[in-house]
Amino acid sequence: MQITKLSSKGQIIIPKSLRMRYKWDAGQELAVIDTGDGLLLKASYPFDTTELKNVEACLKYSGREVSLDDMKKAIQIGAVKRKK
Repeated sequence: MQITKLSSKGQIIIPKSLRMRYKWDAGQELAVIDTGDGLLLKASYPFDTTELKNVEACLKYSGREVSLDDMKKAIQIGAVKRKK
């Protein structure tokens, strides 16, 4: 276990050995998670923004086209069957 101090501005220094171990460089975004017993820091790797048209090819479907109303009806039927 390594010890660090909290600055008057609420900043901490993560020891170099740990930064190297986790490959955290200056500017690394960290998620701060309250565990109830303390704080957990995890690297945050946000996804690049994308649009549906750029990924729609991975959504393969070869059946007939289905309307939104058809989908709602199917969900309702499934919900009724599940209650029984």
